[in-house]
Amino acid sequence: MKSVLLIDGSALFQDFLRDKVAAEQVTLECATSREAYTKMISLLPDLIIIEVESVITEELNILLEKKHNDPNAKKIPIIMTGPVIDRGRIANLVEYSVVKYFTKPIKFDVFFDSIGRILKMPLSMDTTPCILDIHLNGSIIFVEVAQGLNREKLLLLKYKLAEIINKYKINIPKVILMLTNLQLTFVDGANLELLLDNVSAGKRIPNKYIKVLSLDEFVIELIKGHPEYSGMVVSQNLQYVISSLMNDDSSLDYDSKDFIYDNILHSDRPADEAALGFIDDRSTGKKDSGTLMKVAIVDDDVVIRKLLENTFTSASGEATLFENGTAFMKAVTDGADFDIVILDLYLPDMDGISILKNLVQRNYQTPILIYSKASSKEVVLNVLSLGAKCYLVKPQKPGTIVNKALEILHSNR
Repeated sequence: MKSVLLIDGSALFQDFLRDKVAAEQVTLECATSREAYTKMISLLPDLIIIEVESVITEELNILLEKKHNDPNAKKIPIIMTGPVIDRGRIANLVEYSVVKYFTKPIKFDVFFDSIGRILKMPLSMDTTPCILDIHLNGSIIFVEVAQGLNREKLLLLKYKLAEIINKYKINIPKVILMLTNLQLTFVDGANLELLLDNVSAGKRIPNKYIKVLSLDEFVIELIKGHPEYSGMVVSQNLQYVISSLMNDDSSLDYDSKDFIYDNILHSDRPADEAALGFIDDRSTGKKDSGTLMKVAIVDDDVVIRKLLENTFTSASGEATLFENGTAFMKAVTDGADFDIVILDLYLPDMDGISILKNLVQRNYQTPILIYSKASSKEVVLNVLSLGAKCYLVKPQKPGTIVNKALEILHSNR
């Protein structure tokens, strides 16, 4: 049986990797860099994986030197994951049998392909396109799944939810699972069950605290007809879903609209806490050109357009300006490619709500950030239910908008 030694792996990485390789009849042993040499010599694994948190420590350097000088361990291949480091440092790692260095967040399909090649046994991979986004607001965890159900991401979800619950010491965790962009059939039944099982985080979240937002009849019928999911609420209305969570917990006596308005719109969680960790399979492919993001700015106020354009440009972004909805929708129809759209609701030719509805019909996947003077909670709820990622009420400092756009892009990857 093939064996892998994971050194300095985070709890999330350990659990996910163990489940993945166990399915391929590969054993996984874990160790810190301090104890790794002893375990390495006794195990003589087929592969070593090292997770670097921020910098390559002196302790890790000593371990690499010991391995390099040991004739039994010298040729064991190493895969490393970590932060961005210069090419010269990566080249220096080659002499220590480091065959791959993956910059975080990892593109996991390439990562597991590399493991399979080294072990000379291809690892099965689900290549289904899937966008999985997690946000924590108060004690409510929002999980959005779009495009499709990818088994690797669904497996990771269980560990990420458990990590969030433990990190923030959430006594009564509640989950809103948003599936409004999914259309499934009976063929997807097993993967849908896997999703629901992992959302419960190993039964740590009671069914009555799991609410599902979906327009799909198959999703609705499967949940309603499955005894394992008894107690889960399925709805097409975000406000109702939020309200049902409030009603389930007698300690929460505030109005659900106020909760959404105060927490979803003004969440102060750092952006990196919403991300899935080491997975990234939505690379924009624009980083090599020096462009951080391509943004569409749709606003009839010329001052706001130019101000945002200058701010995004100074942050290595590329802004395309639209003074009305018609011009923007024509660009979308013509295949214009953006990483994020900043949209005003009040435009001279059409309102932003109509644009959002049109984009939903087109299954438009680019995240939308609403930047508008409209501040009523009803409008905000409507916009969020149509898939907008964020709502900022005018006016805001331009830097705030850029930071929020970066947060959205980071959490979408």
